[in-house]
Amino acid sequence: QVQLLESGGGLVQVGGSLRLSCAASGSTFSSYPMAWFRQAPGKEREFVAAVSWGGGSTPYADSVKGRFTISRDNAKYTMYLQMNSLKPEDTALYYCAARSGWPGTLVSVPSSYRSWGQGTQVTVSS
Repeated sequence: QVQLLESGGGLVQVGGSLRLSCAASGSTFSSYPMAWFRQAPGKEREFVAAVSWGGGSTPYADSVKGRFTISRDNAKYTMYLQMNSLKPEDTALYYCAARSGWPGTLVSVPSSYRSWGQGTQVTVSS
C-alpha cells in the first residue's frame, strides 16, 4: 500500500491558480493509477480527476474540465493538479488517492481507491 502526502493548498482569489502536489512513498508508484478528490463541508467527497500509470488516460469531472490539469512524474513519485481560473465552488479539502489497476467505470467512485492522503485545503475567496 502506497503512502500519500498532499501539499500546495492555500487561499487564493477568484480567477487565481494553485498547483497541488501528491508525494508518494514506495517503489511501485509508477504502477498505481492515481486520482484527486475533493470534499466541501457538508458535502460528499467528489471526483476531480484521475491519471493512469503512464499518464495516457486523464478523465476529469465536468465541473473542472478545461480549468484543471492532472499530471504525474513517476521519476519523482509525485502527482500534480494544476488548477486555473479558480471559483468559490472549488473551495474544499483536496485528497489524492491511489489504487492498483485502472478502475474503469469506477474511476470516480471514492470507495474504489485503497490509499488516501490527509488532504490539503483550498479556499477560493471572492
